[in-house]
Amino acid sequence: SLAVLQALEDGLKKADADPSVKAVMICGENGKFSAGADIRGFSSPSRHGVALGPVVSLIESSEKPVVAAIEGVALGGGLEVALGCHYRIAHVKARMGLPEVTIGLLPGAEGTQRLPRLIGVPAALDMITTGKHIPATEALKLGLVDEIVEENTIEAAIHLANKV
Repeated sequence: SLAVLQALEDGLKKADADPSVKAVMICGENGKFSAGADIRGFSSPSRHGVALGPVVSLIESSEKPVVAAIEGVALGGGLEVALGCHYRIAHVKARMGLPEVTIGLLPGAEGTQRLPRLIGVPAALDMITTGKHIPATEALKLGLVDEIVEENTIEAAIHLANKV
C-alpha cells in the first residue's frame, strides 16, 4: 500500500540521517514479509506519492547495511523490496517469487534486473516468466538468500545486521 511504501521511505531516510543507526532490518508483520502490491490500486487515478521502484532503489543505495527478515512469503513487490536489501535471511518455511506474470504483469520495481544479478540469468528467467514460488531452501542454493533459519528470523536478521 502507499502507506507501507511511505513508511519504508520515511524510515530509511531517518535511519540514514541518524549517525547512531548502524544498520537497518526490514520485516513484515504476523509472520509474513510481503505478498506484494494490491493490484486494485494499479488502476486508481489518484496514485500520488511514493512508488515501489524508487523505494527499492533507496534501500539499495543506503550506505548502511539493510537486512531483510523474510517470513511467510515475499512475493511480487515484496520480493523486489527484499532484492533491494544488501542481505536476506529467510525462515525455512518462507516462499519467494514474482507471480505477477500469471496475471499478465511484469515485475515493475527493477526485480527483472536485480534477480539475474543475484541468482544468474537462467534461474531468474525461470522465476520471472513462470511466476513460480520457490522455498527458502532453494532460494539459499540459488543465492537469493544469504541464510535460512528455523527459529526467530527477526533475531537472526538483527544479529546479522549488527555483525556487518
